Amino acid sequence: MSAPDSRFVRACKALPVDRTPVWFMRQAGRYMPEYRAVRKRHSLIEICKNPQLAAEVTITAAEYLKVDAAIIFADLLLPFEVMGLPFHFSAGEGPVIESPVRTADDIRRLRTDSADDLGYVADAVSKVARHFSTTLAVIGFCGAPFTLASYMIEGGGSRHYIKTKNLMYSQPQAWDELLGKLVAVTSAYARAQVEAGADVIQVFDSWVGCLSVEDYRQYVLPRTTELIASFKTSGAPIIYFGTDTSTLLASMKESGADVIGLDWRIPLDEGWSRLGNSGAVQGNLDPVLLFADWKHVKAGARRILDQAGGRPGHVFNLGHGILPETPVENVRALAEYVQEHSAGATSFSRSVREGGI
Repeated sequence: MSAPDSRFVRACKALPVDRTPVWFMRQAGRYMPEYRAVRKRHSLIEICKNPQLAAEVTITAAEYLKVDAAIIFADLLLPFEVMGLPFHFSAGEGPVIESPVRTADDIRRLRTDSADDLGYVADAVSKVARHFSTTLAVIGFCGAPFTLASYMIEGGGSRHYIKTKNLMYSQPQAWDELLGKLVAVTSAYARAQVEAGADVIQVFDSWVGCLSVEDYRQYVLPRTTELIASFKTSGAPIIYFGTDTSTLLASMKESGADVIGLDWRIPLDEGWSRLGNSGAVQGNLDPVLLFADWKHVKAGARRILDQAGGRPGHVFNLGHGILPETPVENVRALAEYVQEHSAGATSFSRSVREGGI
């Protein structure tokens, strides 16, 4: 770990901080001119597999935005290649899995013995951690079993996850084997990032909100809990994030994650309440609000800070990733606003709790 005592890591552990830490999902991306310049020369996968380029993109975004954490530039689906499942990116369509996983035989053929081949991501983490030393926290990440499985089965993105749910319901043993293989690979992948210097790991379960509470608890939570437990011993806090998960929050908390990411569909204080007002939360400004006039962005940020109330354990973020074409000046101004306007509230709230006022 490179910055284990940073305000970001402390907030992830629900410890008091001097102000609310802030970072943004997809903070290095197409909305930044510097990233678009790199993409003119290299594909997304080329950047991911080149530790120097991945580190450069990660560092550039974090330094420009002056955020409290740098998340490593990588793609959620990178583990697919080492499992023997090629994919590519199609213009306007996102990732395309060339041979989707649809049968028990397809699942049996997936490999779990080559996670070390993803070492280029750990190399990039190491470069970023050395660059920032103790001044800025570094976030590593991996996909959660359900979300990765849904990409494998659907062959890409989906609206209804019909093929995924059909396999889950009709072949529960094969489904569990698939999730077990994903846990084996992604747990090794995430641990390698921590060993390389990542201070925190974020587990992205982007599509898990398509499930009912009952299905989540039966088919997903056990393996997700296994994944989180597998690198919990590293000492790095774990953020568990999904979208459209308001009904799942209490169950997601049972995974053992230190921080639960909230999307924009639920007020932050209500989401925290559903988690028993314990542990830490991350969120949760609507990413689309960043396209509005600054007065609306500021009002949205103020509302979230007020809902957090200066309590230990709030990491400010969007409710999902920054969208392409987002005005970059709004993103930078938002980070500055949160940093400036959370300090007093946090200090005041702490003084009240400690009997100082």
